[in-house]
Amino acid sequence: MSIFDIEHNVENHFVKNNPKYLKMVLGTDDVMPLWIADMDFKVAPPITEALKDIVERGVYAYEDISPQVKEAIANWNLKRHGLELNPNNFIQVNGVLTAIAVILRALTEEGDGIMIQTPVYHQFYTAIKTSNRTVVENPLKIENGHYAFDFENIEEQLKTGNTKVILLCNPHNPVGRVWNREELQKLVDLANIYNVIIVSDEVHSEIVFSNSKFHSILSFENTQNHIAVLGSPAKTFGMQSIANGYIYTENKAQFETINSLVTSMYLNQGGALSAYAILAAYTHGHDWVDALVVYLEKTVDWIEMFLKTELPQVRMIRPEGTYQIWLDFSALNISERELKDLVFNKAKVGLALGLTFGADYQLFMRMNIASPLSKIQRAFQQLKAAMDS
Repeated sequence: MSIFDIEHNVENHFVKNNPKYLKMVLGTDDVMPLWIADMDFKVAPPITEALKDIVERGVYAYEDISPQVKEAIANWNLKRHGLELNPNNFIQVNGVLTAIAVILRALTEEGDGIMIQTPVYHQFYTAIKTSNRTVVENPLKIENGHYAFDFENIEEQLKTGNTKVILLCNPHNPVGRVWNREELQKLVDLANIYNVIIVSDEVHSEIVFSNSKFHSILSFENTQNHIAVLGSPAKTFGMQSIANGYIYTENKAQFETINSLVTSMYLNQGGALSAYAILAAYTHGHDWVDALVVYLEKTVDWIEMFLKTELPQVRMIRPEGTYQIWLDFSALNISERELKDLVFNKAKVGLALGLTFGADYQLFMRMNIASPLSKIQRAFQQLKAAMDS
């Protein structure tokens, strides 16, 4: 049995299980919660050991191991992605969303356009709107059986001069695309032509399946004006509640502007528990992540076969990475209200509403599959039973 096959029933106050949030978002708390993008797996043992050591020490004076953490992040990216990163070019913040919010405020003006590829992680909308910037939607298209950039639409919108940032999600949440080198080079070229900054959210970069390869925005030439938010182990290691985020830029002017804002708001004051957990993850977590990716890919294999043989009405374009799958229920020819009743009340499975990822996705839902396969299998069997009844 794999370590990822174990179902843990630990006492918790996790948001995904909270009746208040379930009722508010899904309308019922009687569901198997697979809607929030966090893991049901226990973290890698080196992380737990590092946290135990700090807790048992029993002393929590002011402490700073950020140089060691940044060095570990740089070494991790060198080993796994061939990226030669200068540890001094990292800026620590509270998390990836904090990083995006800070970058938008530091490098753009109110009213500026921020382009996103929809459907996309719903917090991108929030980060843009709450900073009084303008959402510029660039819908993905389906091409040759997978989601793809609509470059014609991108260039049309960039020509207006209103867009100042392309907020890229790579690998993409929720559709699971891992953008290939040719696609990203074309995006970089367009951004350079129209003097637009690419801010690349690469938080899922370690969860990439066997037929794909991750390419950081930092791996291209002529990207000195572009920024990667790649330093958070939150998704990779299931550390959402204890991980920091890291911004990386080699552009000196950008670094000084962003860092000045971060410092002025004391957003770079991470805690010792987070720092030691991150250091352990990036130093000793390679084997655990490799095993995780293998396990998740086998889960995707099972889902793909089950949908093909048992639920052909539900469509999934196979993800190339992340532990989210994007399910298309439009072939059922039902309303959004009827879909929610089917999934939430009859199947009793809690999935993320497609509408939160874009206005055109009422008949889509996102499922988090970072759970034991037995649990994922039960969810799909409950869905099939509800559809067959």
